[in-house]
Amino acid sequence: MKRVLIVFVLAVTLFAADMTLEIVKDVGSKPKIAIEDATLDVDGNIDRKFFRLLIGDLEVTAHFNVDQKRNLASMDSSIDYVKYKSKDYLLRYRLFFDDFGKLNVEAKIFSIKDGNTIIAKLYRISDKDRFPFLAHKIIYDLNNALHFPDVSFLKSFVVFAKYTKPKHADIVISDYTLTYQKVVVHGGLNLFPKWADKEQRRFYYTKIGDKPTLYLVDIYKGTQQKILQSEGMLVCSDVSEDGRKLLLTMAPQMQPDIYEYNTWTKTLNRITTYPGIDVNGNYVENEQRVVFVSDRLGYPTIFAKNIGSRAVERVVYHGRNNSACSTFGDYVVYSSRETDNAFGSNTFNLYLTSTTSDYIRKLTANGVNIFPRFSTDGETILFIKEYGRQSGLGLIRLKYNKSYIYPLRVGKIQSIDW
Repeated sequence: MKRVLIVFVLAVTLFAADMTLEIVKDVGSKPKIAIEDATLDVDGNIDRKFFRLLIGDLEVTAHFNVDQKRNLASMDSSIDYVKYKSKDYLLRYRLFFDDFGKLNVEAKIFSIKDGNTIIAKLYRISDKDRFPFLAHKIIYDLNNALHFPDVSFLKSFVVFAKYTKPKHADIVISDYTLTYQKVVVHGGLNLFPKWADKEQRRFYYTKIGDKPTLYLVDIYKGTQQKILQSEGMLVCSDVSEDGRKLLLTMAPQMQPDIYEYNTWTKTLNRITTYPGIDVNGNYVENEQRVVFVSDRLGYPTIFAKNIGSRAVERVVYHGRNNSACSTFGDYVVYSSRETDNAFGSNTFNLYLTSTTSDYIRKLTANGVNIFPRFSTDGETILFIKEYGRQSGLGLIRLKYNKSYIYPLRVGKIQSIDW
């Protein structure tokens, strides 16, 4: 069991719009926005972080030119049109705690050109540690009010496994910047979390013990349910759109293959039967096919097959060590090892390809970039960025050819989902 598990971990962790359209070019036509802080009596550390989050969110949307100066004002003061004559919009906010101890943000967003108020809204959250999501919601609302392309990823929870010490890993829920983090599963070796629903109320994860066991956690109810147990390995790599079916990697006879598990009927359907390593299955093309990582050529690369068919098709013809794939529609993002250094670090870059064409696009240029995951709209990719003994979250905005890195200060990320 240990040998198969080690092989699997190596295979996985080393390994809307049409994304083949040309990248949107930044020609300086994006609207300019400034920010005013009207906060008076909230912890300065929270206020400074909140301001930086607003700046970061505006930047990562790729829809604004952001003035990064922290301007001070009061919520009811008149707009200084002379000061902001070169801007298009002004975001003014005030953080405060109400009588019930809840953190509030009063936010107003003005059009400088005509003085109209675009947004005047009060945001509230009971757990002050979750203040990053207040910033994310404000920028999400602004983006929607101006009818820019969707940025729902700003509001999404990220769930990830974090190594804390040898043979121990916690499951953590965070925002995409890692500013907010909450441990939800602790004790032992807990790996490969995967959201179970679009609402992000529940997730699956594998606990490694005498036998790998798949659990389902409801983060709102605080409950945990045992789903399956198997010899060798057991990992949930994808969930169907309706949440009824799971793609699992299992090795009940020490042979890792892809299985489909029906959560309603509690039945298993074996998808692959290759006498080697098949792991990391992902639905593609309206869930009629499965994309997965296999060593059928003597090295890991990406293949696909129709569910119920014996025929297998190679998807990726680039590189000799391709792994850790994720899918959206007909598209596949995968990690490719591009160096072969037995005594030092290697380079892993991300690539985007399609199951229905010869299209391929390189997404990263250097370093160790692994475990990519599409956003729910397919416009953004989250991945693990490793540097030395540290790791962080990387984020790629596909249409805008922009990437961002958010370091994890303590621990090391093993796997992610959002």
